[in-house]
Amino acid sequence: MTPLPSLARSLLALLILAGPGLASAAPPPIQETPMTGGDGTVQQFDHNAYSLPLDNMAMTQRLDFSVGNSFFRNPWVEAPSSTEARDGLGPLINTNSCQGCHIKDGRGHPPSGDERAVSLFLRLSLPDEGADDGTLTRLGVRPVPGYGRQLQTAAISGAEPEGEMQLRYTEHDVHLDDGEIVTLREPHYAIGAPAYGPLPEDLQISPRVAPPMIGLGLLEALPAEALEAAADPEDADNDGISGRVNRVWDRQRGKTVIGRFGWKAGEPSIEQQSLEAFAGDMGLTSNLVPGTDCTPSQACDRYPDGGAPEVSDKIAGFVTFYAGSLAVPARRDMDDPRVRAGAETFNEIGCAACHTPRQQTPQDTERAALAGQTIWPYSDLLLHDMGEALADGRPEFAANGQEWRTSPLWGIGLTQAVNPRAGFLHDGRARTLEEAILWHRGESDTSAAAYRALPAERRHELIRFLESL
Repeated sequence: MTPLPSLARSLLALLILAGPGLASAAPPPIQETPMTGGDGTVQQFDHNAYSLPLDNMAMTQRLDFSVGNSFFRNPWVEAPSSTEARDGLGPLINTNSCQGCHIKDGRGHPPSGDERAVSLFLRLSLPDEGADDGTLTRLGVRPVPGYGRQLQTAAISGAEPEGEMQLRYTEHDVHLDDGEIVTLREPHYAIGAPAYGPLPEDLQISPRVAPPMIGLGLLEALPAEALEAAADPEDADNDGISGRVNRVWDRQRGKTVIGRFGWKAGEPSIEQQSLEAFAGDMGLTSNLVPGTDCTPSQACDRYPDGGAPEVSDKIAGFVTFYAGSLAVPARRDMDDPRVRAGAETFNEIGCAACHTPRQQTPQDTERAALAGQTIWPYSDLLLHDMGEALADGRPEFAANGQEWRTSPLWGIGLTQAVNPRAGFLHDGRARTLEEAILWHRGESDTSAAAYRALPAERRHELIRFLESL
């Protein structure tokens, strides 16, 4: 089909970028370099695309990266075991290794058929009305008696899993303006065979698929002040976008800080994100997170443990270093006219209002490889209302039940090269990038509507751009 005339495209861009008030704003930048992750960018585009260290990392640090990789990749085992550095698994778990969820350091995927879910799990909580015991400050949610904050669907020998995650889909069609029809699948979750008492009627459930691990160190290096400066919680510029920071509990510092990791930006640092996952997913304690997701009624202390803590500070340091050192792959096909046209459309229909293309790390970071880097994560790391269709109805610290952190888009074009079964969005429901776009509502409703109105050729160009990232 014929693209929109240049005048119409310019007017559309003006309306999207300026918003209802037609306030002046600089257009979002278009990436002109393949070095998406700054000097640490790597040239790897196959199933190992997400598993390389930062290219500018000192050779003396490569051994630490490899050691961290071994603890991230290899299974942990039940105690007691001759493998003392990796024992203490469980008793209630979702998986036995970090790599079991973050497949090849990339995204997880929903289960198929009767397969047990591994890289997709359910967060649990109760409504926070009347909570006055400090739980919301420390954990962000009220845990469920007998089940905690996460459904563990597996267990070590002799222990009983908490229940079964049940998933089914219904399908519905979305009609694009040119008559093309795209079928979306809507997931429905339930918990079968609850083993530790009846589930409360007001149970809140949030499905979470494991996100990709690339570029985390660069995102952690971004100044909190820059994230706050980009926030517009009251939509003061009247552009329909009201991103805001999450305020979360930092265990190490013992205070509330800005969150930046996780689907709702519920974790403040790579270290805390990693050790919370050790505790929740594998039942492994650490000095930072000394308790697992077991509740008192489950009496998990009657099973053998791997010592106190089970994840030593040294191992925690290696894993944190590894997770903060995974490089971002370079962009591809940047000279393709369709890719360049898609980049312009991405900006024109307002995607860049949340998926901020460019960020800058400061010069004074603790790690030289992360300092002074111009990066292209395509994210503001802020919370945005994504509408009822994507809502989980479950708050997390300051995030409400319709808000999600803007997911970084760097490397997204290699998602299914790394894990062919991977989907998109927080629960992997979207099988394609187009499906993911069509699920957008709330603050992104205008952009999604603009996408639906595009001629087929321009939609394909936009997808080609995303595939190049």
